[in-house]
Amino acid sequence: IFDSKSNCNHKVDVLKFKSLGLSEPILAAVSDKGYETPTPIQARAIPAILEGSDIMAAAQTGTGKTAGFVLPILELLAQGTPAGSYQVRTLILTPTRELSAQVEDSIKNYSKYLDLEYGVVYGGVNIKPQISMLKKGVDILVATPGRLMDLWSQKALRFDKIEMFVLDEADRMLDMGFQDDINK
Repeated sequence: IFDSKSNCNHKVDVLKFKSLGLSEPILAAVSDKGYETPTPIQARAIPAILEGSDIMAAAQTGTGKTAGFVLPILELLAQGTPAGSYQVRTLILTPTRELSAQVEDSIKNYSKYLDLEYGVVYGGVNIKPQISMLKKGVDILVATPGRLMDLWSQKALRFDKIEMFVLDEADRMLDMGFQDDINK
């Protein structure tokens, strides 16, 4: 557990993305975005996640929290076996469709040189294309709690192959009344 002001056991001697243990395809995508130096939250979170640690982090808006968890997830997934039908390897749960779309956009930008499948599911739109996407399997699924539970109840996805799980803005999800869905 750490926040953007705390000390952490993971220190980076040279604060460059290259020093964080990310592969060339991910570094190229980061470079395409114009980033060279990780933010403090990224410098602490990326090595911890790559080592397999569970983390809880807090930082102000605009500090790069999303890249702090997306980049190491992409690194780890790129080294594994692709998802099978109705399988999800990483589940990122978000409170709103807007945040889901923002996280998906980050995944799209940072994974552009990788062979990974990703998707986003949220309510208020037709569920059939979401079911079709899940039938093929996805390495990363970004979802809101309500739609995720709806798809799960329809047996449109399985959770038995999940390697990583992210609660993005967990405090907000709890404030919005999603505690029962999160517990399920």
